[in-house]
Amino acid sequence: MEARNGQEKTVPGTMPYAVLEGRAVVSDRTKQLSRRLDGLIAVIRHEDLDETAAEQLAASGVLAVINAARVMTGVFPHTGPLPLVRAGIPIYEVEGDSFPLFREGEPVRISGAFVELEYFRIPCRRFGEEQYLELSRRARAREEHCLDRFAANSLVHALRERKAIFGPLKLPPLGTAIRGRHVLVVARGGGCRKDLAALSGYIQRMDPVRIGVDGGADTLLDEGWIPHLIVGDMDSVSDRALFSGAELVVHAYPDGTAPGLSRINKLQLPAHRFPVAGTSEDAALLLADAAEAEFIVGVGMNRHMGEFLGRGRRGMGSTLLTRMRIADRFLDARGISGIFSPDSAIPADCAGRRGEPDAALDFHYYPRL
Repeated sequence: MEARNGQEKTVPGTMPYAVLEGRAVVSDRTKQLSRRLDGLIAVIRHEDLDETAAEQLAASGVLAVINAARVMTGVFPHTGPLPLVRAGIPIYEVEGDSFPLFREGEPVRISGAFVELEYFRIPCRRFGEEQYLELSRRARAREEHCLDRFAANSLVHALRERKAIFGPLKLPPLGTAIRGRHVLVVARGGGCRKDLAALSGYIQRMDPVRIGVDGGADTLLDEGWIPHLIVGDMDSVSDRALFSGAELVVHAYPDGTAPGLSRINKLQLPAHRFPVAGTSEDAALLLADAAEAEFIVGVGMNRHMGEFLGRGRRGMGSTLLTRMRIADRFLDARGISGIFSPDSAIPADCAGRRGEPDAALDFHYYPRL
């Protein structure tokens, strides 16, 4: 990177038409960038950008994305940056040590191979479809190795955590009645908004208990549904959701340590502590199961190796165990919007009309119900 005097307006060797200008919004926690970013340039530090974060950025109206990390490493296969690539939103990579140079609200100019700040000119490289295809090819070449290590880690952690997850769980004194009801658990995974929209008819008919897993509570609110409970470590959920009136359950480690309580205490909100092994998604599902929900529907849940690795988890042992525990009354609705979209062929024996995909998803077809 080079220091500059603030008066220089051009960068030698760059094309005059290849210029983007906007103000920076800076965060090294991409999932916290949930507000509208129209005309702004998002500056993040997110290696192997995951699909959920990319979808969120693509929907925010952001002008461009600068990543102070590798958008894709090619170490494992994933489709993380595709929402941005398909939306035509430019992505630029810069070196990680340049991240502290960016300031919130600072004017940023991207011109050719450089990002220009007031006092610095930082080399950058464009990430686009060509780079995505090449890195995907590399990742697929070593996919078998990744799967082997991921499976081994999952089994090791499953053996360690099986007693904690299969054993009796101590429920907090919930004010929300769950026993005998349907429960909808919403996490903020890829495609969660479309899937939630496809379930609107089911939600209206069955009025399930709505649980938002951290930022999943914001997804519920954005789609017009007020969450009954919010479960998680409270790091990616907005203050708006926390003050929505939902009952708050902080996911704690099995030893009772709950880092997420500090934020809740600062906001002076009441909350329960729920010590349980696994992810916050696992905690929400186990809470619903232990509270004797009749049926549990999951939206936006992590489901494959790329998603877990993209979130820094080297295995999915706790998730495997959780799904085993609740298998007879759990439906993962991830991707349901693609099956029952208005352009899909809806089975003739389903009650819904074409163009009303949610009507086709009638849980009374299940023998348990």
